[in-house]
Amino acid sequence: MSSQVRLRLQPSARCLYDEPVQVKVAGLRPRQVVTIRARSTDEKGVEFSSSATYRADGSGEIDLEPMGLLWSMRSETLHKRCQKNKALNPHVVKFSVHEDEGEGRMLAEATNERLLMGDGVSRLPVKEGNIQGVLFTPPGDGPFPAVLDVCSLMSEKRACLLANKGFVVLTVPVSTERPGTFNEMHLDRFEEAKDFLQRQPKVGSKGVGVISRSKGGDIALSLAAFVPGVEAVVWINGCNANLGLPLFYKNQQIISPLLFDPSKVILTESGARIIKHGVKNPLAEESKGSLIPIEQAEARFLFVAAEDDLNWDSKGYLDEMVERLKHHGKEKFESVCYPKAGHLLEPPYGPHCTSSVHGLIGFPVMWGGEPKAHAAAEVHLWKKIQEFFKTHLSCDATATEAEF
Repeated sequence: MSSQVRLRLQPSARCLYDEPVQVKVAGLRPRQVVTIRARSTDEKGVEFSSSATYRADGSGEIDLEPMGLLWSMRSETLHKRCQKNKALNPHVVKFSVHEDEGEGRMLAEATNERLLMGDGVSRLPVKEGNIQGVLFTPPGDGPFPAVLDVCSLMSEKRACLLANKGFVVLTVPVSTERPGTFNEMHLDRFEEAKDFLQRQPKVGSKGVGVISRSKGGDIALSLAAFVPGVEAVVWINGCNANLGLPLFYKNQQIISPLLFDPSKVILTESGARIIKHGVKNPLAEESKGSLIPIEQAEARFLFVAAEDDLNWDSKGYLDEMVERLKHHGKEKFESVCYPKAGHLLEPPYGPHCTSSVHGLIGFPVMWGGEPKAHAAAEVHLWKKIQEFFKTHLSCDATATEAEF
Protein backbone atom coordinates (compact mmCIF):
# COMPACT_ATOMS: atom_id res chain seq x y z
CA MET A 1 0.00 0.00 0.00
CA SER A 2 1.07 3.58 -0.60
CA SER A 3 1.93 5.40 2.61
CA GLN A 4 0.79 8.75 1.21
CA VAL A 5 -2.67 7.72 -0.07
CA ARG A 6 -5.43 7.98 2.56
CA LEU A 7 -8.96 6.57 2.44
CA ARG A 8 -11.34 8.00 5.02
CA LEU A 9 -14.94 7.17 5.89
CA GLN A 10 -17.01 10.08 7.17
CA PRO A 11 -18.54 10.94 9.53
CA SER A 12 -17.23 7.70 11.06
CA ALA A 13 -15.98 4.24 10.11
CA ARG A 14 -18.73 2.86 12.42
CA CYS A 15 -22.34 3.74 11.71
CA LEU A 16 -25.82 2.28 11.77
CA TYR A 17 -26.77 0.03 8.85
CA ASP A 18 -29.30 2.53 7.51
CA GLU A 19 -26.97 5.56 7.66
CA PRO A 20 -25.01 6.82 4.63
CA VAL A 21 -21.26 7.38 4.77
CA GLN A 22 -18.92 9.37 2.55
CA VAL A 23 -15.65 8.04 1.16
CA LYS A 24 -12.80 10.51 0.76
CA VAL A 25 -9.48 9.67 -0.88
CA ALA A 26 -6.47 11.99 -0.61
CA GLY A 27 -2.78 11.83 -1.49
CA LEU A 28 -3.21 10.76 -5.12
CA ARG A 29 -1.45 12.39 -8.06
CA PRO A 30 -3.47 15.14 -9.77
CA ARG A 31 -5.97 13.55 -12.20
CA GLN A 32 -4.84 10.04 -11.26
CA VAL A 33 -7.26 7.25 -12.29
CA VAL A 34 -7.97 4.66 -9.58
CA THR A 35 -10.48 1.94 -8.87
CA ILE A 36 -12.39 1.89 -5.57
CA ARG A 37 -13.73 -1.47 -4.46
CA ALA A 38 -16.16 -2.62 -1.77
CA ARG A 39 -16.18 -6.17 -0.38
CA SER A 40 -18.29 -7.93 2.20
CA THR A 41 -18.98 -11.49 3.36
CA ASP A 42 -22.50 -12.36 4.51
CA GLU A 43 -23.70 -14.65 7.31
CA LYS A 44 -23.51 -17.69 5.01
CA GLY A 45 -19.88 -16.97 4.06
CA VAL A 46 -20.76 -15.73 0.56
CA GLU A 47 -18.61 -12.84 -0.70
CA PHE A 48 -20.17 -9.81 -2.37
CA SER A 49 -18.18 -7.10 -4.13
CA SER A 50 -18.44 -4.03 -6.35
CA SER A 51 -16.05 -1.56 -7.97
CA ALA A 52 -16.02 1.76 -9.82
CA THR A 53 -13.31 3.82 -11.53
CA TYR A 54 -12.67 7.46 -10.59
CA ARG A 55 -10.33 10.27 -11.60
CA ALA A 56 -8.81 12.44 -8.86
CA ASP A 57 -9.16 16.21 -9.03
CA GLY A 58 -6.27 18.64 -9.43
CA SER A 59 -5.42 18.27 -5.73
CA GLY A 60 -5.19 14.48 -5.93
CA GLU A 61 -8.47 13.97 -4.06
CA ILE A 62 -11.69 12.04 -4.66
CA ASP A 63 -14.85 12.86 -2.73
CA LEU A 64 -17.68 10.44 -3.47
CA GLU A 65 -20.99 9.37 -2.07
CA PRO A 66 -20.30 5.64 -1.90
CA MET A 67 -23.74 4.14 -1.34
CA GLY A 68 -23.73 2.94 -4.94
CA LEU A 69 -20.77 0.73 -4.03
CA LEU A 70 -22.98 -0.86 -1.36
CA TRP A 71 -26.20 -1.51 -3.29
CA SER A 72 -24.29 -2.65 -6.40
CA MET A 73 -22.33 -5.38 -4.58
CA ARG A 74 -22.83 -8.79 -6.18
CA SER A 75 -21.78 -12.37 -5.64
CA GLU A 76 -19.98 -14.16 -8.47
CA THR A 77 -22.34 -17.08 -7.86
CA LEU A 78 -25.79 -16.84 -9.45
CA HIS A 79 -28.95 -16.40 -7.38
CA LYS A 80 -27.30 -15.31 -4.13
CA ARG A 81 -28.97 -12.87 -1.77
CA CYS A 82 -26.83 -11.13 0.85
CA GLN A 83 -27.88 -12.68 4.17
CA LYS A 84 -27.75 -10.12 6.97
CA ASN A 85 -30.53 -11.14 9.29
CA LYS A 86 -28.94 -11.33 12.75
CA ALA A 87 -28.77 -8.16 14.78
CA LEU A 88 -25.76 -8.78 17.02
CA ASN A 89 -23.08 -8.71 14.32
CA PRO A 90 -22.42 -5.67 12.13
CA HIS A 91 -22.37 -5.71 8.35
CA VAL A 92 -18.66 -5.27 7.67
CA VAL A 93 -17.67 -3.65 4.35
CA LYS A 94 -14.04 -3.18 3.29
CA PHE A 95 -13.34 -0.28 0.95
CA SER A 96 -10.04 -0.19 -0.94
CA VAL A 97 -8.30 2.04 -3.51
CA HIS A 98 -6.33 0.42 -6.36
CA GLU A 99 -3.99 1.74 -9.03
CA ASP A 100 -5.40 2.11 -12.53
CA GLU A 101 -8.47 0.04 -13.40
CA GLY A 102 -9.43 -3.38 -12.05
CA GLU A 103 -7.01 -5.32 -9.84
CA GLY A 104 -4.09 -2.89 -9.64
CA ARG A 105 -1.87 -2.49 -6.58
CA MET A 106 -3.79 -1.55 -3.42
CA LEU A 107 -3.01 2.01 -2.34
CA ALA A 108 -5.22 2.32 0.77
CA GLU A 109 -8.11 0.61 2.54
CA ALA A 110 -10.64 1.23 5.31
CA THR A 111 -13.27 -0.90 7.05
CA ASN A 112 -16.87 0.23 7.52
CA GLU A 113 -18.77 -1.43 10.40
CA ARG A 114 -22.48 -1.00 9.76
CA LEU A 115 -24.28 -1.77 13.05
CA LEU A 116 -27.82 -3.07 13.17
CA MET A 117 -28.36 -2.42 16.89
CA GLY A 118 -27.82 1.07 18.23
CA ASP A 119 -26.47 1.89 21.68
CA GLY A 120 -28.81 0.86 24.47
CA VAL A 121 -31.23 -1.20 22.37
CA SER A 122 -32.03 -4.52 24.04
CA ARG A 123 -32.56 -7.82 22.23
CA LEU A 124 -34.65 -10.58 23.82
CA PRO A 125 -35.34 -13.94 22.13
CA VAL A 126 -38.98 -14.88 22.79
CA LYS A 127 -40.34 -18.41 22.99
CA GLU A 128 -43.65 -18.29 24.81
CA GLY A 129 -46.79 -20.23 23.98
CA ASN A 130 -47.03 -20.24 20.17
CA ILE A 131 -44.70 -17.26 19.80
CA GLN A 132 -41.18 -17.65 18.45
CA GLY A 133 -39.47 -14.38 17.71
CA VAL A 134 -37.16 -11.64 18.93
CA LEU A 135 -38.14 -8.51 20.87
CA PHE A 136 -36.19 -5.27 20.45
CA THR A 137 -36.65 -2.42 22.94
CA PRO A 138 -35.18 1.10 22.71
CA PRO A 139 -33.20 2.62 25.60
CA GLY A 140 -35.08 4.86 28.03
CA ASP A 141 -38.30 4.55 30.00
CA GLY A 142 -40.75 5.18 27.19
CA PRO A 143 -43.62 4.94 26.61
CA PHE A 144 -42.86 3.79 23.06
CA PRO A 145 -45.15 2.80 20.18
CA ALA A 146 -45.22 -0.93 19.41
CA VAL A 147 -44.74 -2.63 16.04
CA LEU A 148 -45.18 -6.29 15.08
CA ASP A 149 -42.85 -7.22 12.21
CA VAL A 150 -44.26 -10.20 10.28
CA CYS A 151 -41.44 -11.67 8.16
CA SER A 152 -41.89 -14.23 5.42
CA LEU A 153 -38.66 -15.79 6.74
CA MET A 154 -37.15 -14.89 10.09
CA SER A 155 -35.03 -11.73 10.03
CA GLU A 156 -34.01 -9.31 12.78
CA LYS A 157 -32.73 -6.54 10.51
CA ARG A 158 -35.83 -4.40 9.99
CA ALA A 159 -37.03 -4.88 13.57
CA CYS A 160 -33.87 -3.76 15.32
CA LEU A 161 -33.40 -0.83 12.94
CA LEU A 162 -36.92 0.34 13.85
CA ALA A 163 -36.07 -0.09 17.54
CA ASN A 164 -33.16 2.31 16.98
CA LYS A 165 -35.81 4.87 15.95
CA GLY A 166 -37.84 4.56 19.14
CA PHE A 167 -40.23 1.63 18.59
CA VAL A 168 -40.66 -1.55 20.62
CA VAL A 169 -40.62 -4.21 17.91
CA LEU A 170 -41.37 -7.93 18.00
CA THR A 171 -40.31 -9.79 14.87
CA VAL A 172 -41.94 -13.13 14.08
CA PRO A 173 -41.84 -15.36 10.99
CA VAL A 174 -44.90 -16.22 8.93
CA SER A 175 -44.29 -19.84 9.93
CA THR A 176 -41.99 -21.56 12.40
CA GLU A 177 -42.29 -24.83 10.47
CA ARG A 178 -40.32 -25.91 7.43
CA PRO A 179 -41.92 -25.01 4.07
CA GLY A 180 -44.05 -27.87 2.76
CA THR A 181 -44.67 -29.39 6.21
CA PHE A 182 -47.92 -27.56 7.02
CA ASN A 183 -51.18 -27.05 5.13
CA GLU A 184 -53.00 -24.29 7.00
CA MET A 185 -52.29 -20.92 8.62
CA HIS A 186 -53.64 -19.77 11.99
CA LEU A 187 -54.22 -16.10 12.73
CA ASP A 188 -54.38 -16.83 16.48
CA ARG A 189 -50.58 -17.15 16.65
CA PHE A 190 -50.14 -13.60 15.39
CA GLU A 191 -52.84 -12.31 17.73
CA GLU A 192 -50.88 -13.94 20.56
CA ALA A 193 -47.76 -12.09 19.40
CA LYS A 194 -49.70 -8.81 19.27
CA ASP A 195 -51.01 -9.32 22.81
CA PHE A 196 -47.51 -10.16 24.09
CA LEU A 197 -46.19 -6.97 22.53
CA GLN A 198 -48.92 -4.83 24.11
CA ARG A 199 -48.10 -6.22 27.56
CA GLN A 200 -44.50 -4.99 27.44
CA PRO A 201 -43.89 -2.40 30.19
CA LYS A 202 -42.36 0.24 27.89
CA VAL A 203 -45.17 0.06 25.32
CA GLY A 204 -47.45 3.08 25.39
CA SER A 205 -49.41 2.85 22.14
CA LYS A 206 -53.09 1.97 22.47
CA GLY A 207 -52.79 -0.40 19.54
CA VAL A 208 -49.91 -1.92 17.65
CA GLY A 209 -48.51 -1.30 14.21
CA VAL A 210 -47.84 -4.16 11.82
CA ILE A 211 -45.19 -4.13 9.10
CA SER A 212 -44.97 -6.83 6.46
CA ARG A 213 -43.83 -7.74 2.97
CA SER A 214 -44.74 -10.55 0.57
CA LYS A 215 -46.69 -13.40 2.25
CA GLY A 216 -46.55 -11.42 5.49
CA GLY A 217 -48.69 -8.80 3.75
CA ASP A 218 -51.88 -10.84 3.71
CA ILE A 219 -51.26 -11.86 7.34
CA ALA A 220 -51.06 -8.15 8.26
CA LEU A 221 -54.27 -7.35 6.36
CA SER A 222 -56.06 -10.26 8.06
CA LEU A 223 -54.91 -9.11 11.50
CA ALA A 224 -56.30 -5.65 10.80
CA ALA A 225 -59.60 -7.09 9.53
CA PHE A 226 -60.26 -9.63 12.29
CA VAL A 227 -58.18 -8.83 15.40
CA PRO A 228 -58.87 -5.80 17.63
CA GLY A 229 -55.98 -3.54 18.60
CA VAL A 230 -54.24 -3.18 15.23
CA GLU A 231 -53.84 0.56 14.73
CA ALA A 232 -51.58 0.99 11.68
CA VAL A 233 -50.43 -1.39 8.94
CA VAL A 234 -47.55 -1.10 6.47
CA TRP A 235 -48.16 -3.51 3.56
CA ILE A 236 -45.19 -3.87 1.18
CA ASN A 237 -45.44 -5.84 -2.07
CA GLY A 238 -48.04 -8.24 -0.78
CA CYS A 239 -51.35 -9.65 -1.94
CA ASN A 240 -54.92 -8.50 -1.34
CA ALA A 241 -56.00 -12.11 -0.87
CA ASN A 242 -55.01 -14.96 1.43
CA LEU A 243 -52.26 -16.67 -0.54
CA GLY A 244 -51.59 -20.38 -0.70
CA LEU A 245 -53.08 -21.84 2.50
CA PRO A 246 -56.49 -21.67 4.20
CA LEU A 247 -56.56 -19.16 7.08
CA PHE A 248 -58.05 -20.23 10.42
CA TYR A 249 -59.04 -18.11 13.42
CA LYS A 250 -60.57 -19.36 16.66
CA ASN A 251 -60.77 -22.94 15.35
CA GLN A 252 -62.62 -22.19 12.13
CA GLN A 253 -61.60 -21.34 8.59
CA ILE A 254 -62.23 -17.67 7.88
CA ILE A 255 -60.67 -17.25 4.40
CA SER A 256 -60.04 -19.78 1.65
CA PRO A 257 -56.68 -19.84 -0.17
CA LEU A 258 -55.76 -18.09 -3.40
CA LEU A 259 -54.07 -20.80 -5.46
CA PHE A 260 -51.27 -20.98 -8.03
CA ASP A 261 -51.27 -21.96 -11.68
CA PRO A 262 -47.78 -23.46 -12.25
CA SER A 263 -48.29 -23.49 -16.03
CA LYS A 264 -47.97 -19.68 -16.07
CA VAL A 265 -44.55 -19.60 -14.37
CA ILE A 266 -41.83 -18.38 -16.79
CA LEU A 267 -38.35 -19.94 -16.81
CA THR A 268 -35.56 -17.46 -17.67
CA GLU A 269 -32.14 -18.17 -19.22
CA SER A 270 -30.42 -17.79 -15.84
CA GLY A 271 -32.46 -20.66 -14.41
CA ALA A 272 -34.56 -18.36 -12.20
CA ARG A 273 -38.33 -18.28 -12.68
CA ILE A 274 -40.76 -15.39 -12.93
CA ILE A 275 -43.67 -16.49 -10.75
CA LYS A 276 -45.70 -13.26 -10.92
CA HIS A 277 -48.22 -14.66 -13.41
CA GLY A 278 -48.54 -17.98 -11.59
CA VAL A 279 -50.86 -16.50 -8.95
CA LYS A 280 -54.52 -16.84 -9.90
CA ASN A 281 -56.71 -13.76 -10.21
CA PRO A 282 -58.22 -13.03 -6.78
CA LEU A 283 -61.17 -11.24 -8.40
CA ALA A 284 -62.16 -14.30 -10.44
CA GLU A 285 -65.40 -15.92 -9.25
CA GLU A 286 -63.57 -19.08 -8.16
CA SER A 287 -61.14 -17.06 -6.01
CA LYS A 288 -63.35 -14.43 -4.37
CA GLY A 289 -63.47 -16.38 -1.10
CA SER A 290 -59.74 -15.66 -0.73
CA LEU A 291 -60.14 -11.86 -0.67
CA ILE A 292 -59.39 -10.26 2.69
CA PRO A 293 -62.23 -8.01 3.95
CA ILE A 294 -60.03 -5.01 4.74
CA GLU A 295 -63.11 -2.77 4.84
CA GLN A 296 -63.78 -4.30 8.28
CA ALA A 297 -60.52 -2.88 9.64
CA GLU A 298 -60.27 0.20 11.84
CA ALA A 299 -56.53 0.49 11.19
CA ARG A 300 -54.87 3.06 8.97
CA PHE A 301 -53.01 1.53 6.01
CA LEU A 302 -49.85 2.40 4.11
CA PHE A 303 -49.85 0.39 0.87
CA VAL A 304 -46.48 0.13 -0.91
CA ALA A 305 -46.02 -1.42 -4.35
CA ALA A 306 -42.97 -1.81 -6.57
CA GLU A 307 -44.04 -1.65 -10.20
CA ASP A 308 -41.23 -3.95 -11.40
CA ASP A 309 -42.06 -6.63 -8.83
CA LEU A 310 -41.61 -9.97 -10.63
CA ASN A 311 -42.75 -12.03 -7.64
CA TRP A 312 -46.38 -11.00 -8.00
CA ASP A 313 -48.64 -8.20 -9.18
CA SER A 314 -48.20 -5.90 -6.17
CA LYS A 315 -49.32 -2.77 -8.05
CA GLY A 316 -52.46 -4.49 -9.27
CA TYR A 317 -53.29 -5.73 -5.77
CA LEU A 318 -52.70 -2.23 -4.36
CA ASP A 319 -55.05 -0.68 -6.90
CA GLU A 320 -57.74 -3.25 -6.09
CA MET A 321 -57.46 -2.58 -2.34
CA VAL A 322 -57.72 1.17 -2.85
CA GLU A 323 -60.85 0.68 -4.96
CA ARG A 324 -62.33 -1.69 -2.37
CA LEU A 325 -61.82 0.77 0.48
CA LYS A 326 -63.20 3.67 -1.55
CA HIS A 327 -66.23 1.57 -2.49
CA HIS A 328 -66.94 1.05 1.22
CA GLY A 329 -66.45 4.71 2.06
CA LYS A 330 -63.16 4.13 3.86
CA GLU A 331 -60.51 6.85 3.71
CA LYS A 332 -57.90 5.78 6.27
CA PHE A 333 -55.23 4.75 3.81
CA GLU A 334 -52.38 6.11 1.74
CA SER A 335 -50.29 4.50 -0.97
CA VAL A 336 -46.93 4.89 -2.66
CA CYS A 337 -45.64 3.21 -5.83
CA TYR A 338 -42.06 2.90 -7.07
CA PRO A 339 -41.87 2.52 -10.89
CA LYS A 340 -38.52 0.70 -11.31
CA ALA A 341 -38.25 -1.06 -7.94
CA GLY A 342 -38.46 -4.81 -7.39
CA HIS A 343 -40.03 -7.11 -4.81
CA LEU A 344 -37.35 -7.05 -2.10
CA LEU A 345 -37.83 -3.56 -0.68
CA GLU A 346 -35.78 -3.52 2.52
CA PRO A 347 -34.05 -0.99 4.80
CA PRO A 348 -31.57 0.93 2.63
CA TYR A 349 -27.92 0.43 1.71
CA GLY A 350 -27.81 -3.35 1.36
CA PRO A 351 -26.79 -5.14 -1.86
CA HIS A 352 -29.61 -5.23 -4.42
CA CYS A 353 -30.74 -8.77 -5.25
CA THR A 354 -32.21 -9.52 -8.68
CA SER A 355 -32.70 -13.27 -8.15
CA SER A 356 -32.25 -15.86 -5.40
CA VAL A 357 -33.70 -19.11 -4.12
CA HIS A 358 -37.22 -18.44 -2.82
CA GLY A 359 -37.26 -19.47 0.83
CA LEU A 360 -40.83 -20.78 0.75
CA ILE A 361 -40.89 -22.64 -2.57
CA GLY A 362 -37.28 -23.77 -2.89
CA PHE A 363 -36.18 -22.70 -6.40
CA PRO A 364 -34.57 -19.51 -7.78
CA VAL A 365 -36.95 -16.69 -8.69
CA MET A 366 -36.58 -13.25 -10.26
CA TRP A 367 -37.36 -10.39 -7.86
CA GLY A 368 -37.17 -7.51 -10.34
CA GLY A 369 -35.99 -3.94 -9.95
CA GLU A 370 -33.50 -1.66 -11.68
CA PRO A 371 -30.72 -1.44 -9.06
CA LYS A 372 -30.27 2.34 -8.81
CA ALA A 373 -34.00 3.10 -8.81
CA HIS A 374 -34.63 0.27 -6.35
CA ALA A 375 -31.96 1.63 -3.99
CA ALA A 376 -33.50 5.12 -4.14
CA ALA A 377 -36.93 3.63 -3.39
CA GLU A 378 -35.56 1.92 -0.28
CA VAL A 379 -34.15 5.21 1.04
CA HIS A 380 -37.47 7.02 0.44
CA LEU A 381 -39.62 4.20 1.83
CA TRP A 382 -37.58 3.76 5.00
CA LYS A 383 -38.24 7.39 5.99
CA LYS A 384 -41.89 7.04 4.96
CA ILE A 385 -42.40 4.00 7.22
CA GLN A 386 -40.98 5.78 10.26
CA GLU A 387 -43.10 8.87 9.66
CA PHE A 388 -46.23 6.76 9.16
CA PHE A 389 -45.85 4.85 12.43
CA LYS A 390 -44.86 7.95 14.42
CA THR A 391 -47.96 9.74 13.12
CA HIS A 392 -50.51 6.95 13.50
CA LEU A 393 -49.42 4.96 16.57
CA SER A 394 -50.78 7.02 19.43
CA CYS A 395 -49.09 6.72 22.82
CA ASP A 396 -50.81 7.13 26.18
CA ALA A 397 -50.48 10.85 26.98
CA THR A 398 -50.89 10.34 30.73
CA ALA A 399 -47.94 7.93 30.78
CA THR A 400 -45.88 10.43 28.81
CA GLU A 401 -46.72 13.24 31.23
CA ALA A 402 -45.85 11.10 34.23
CA GLU A 403 -42.38 10.55 32.82
CA PHE A 404 -41.36 14.21 33.25
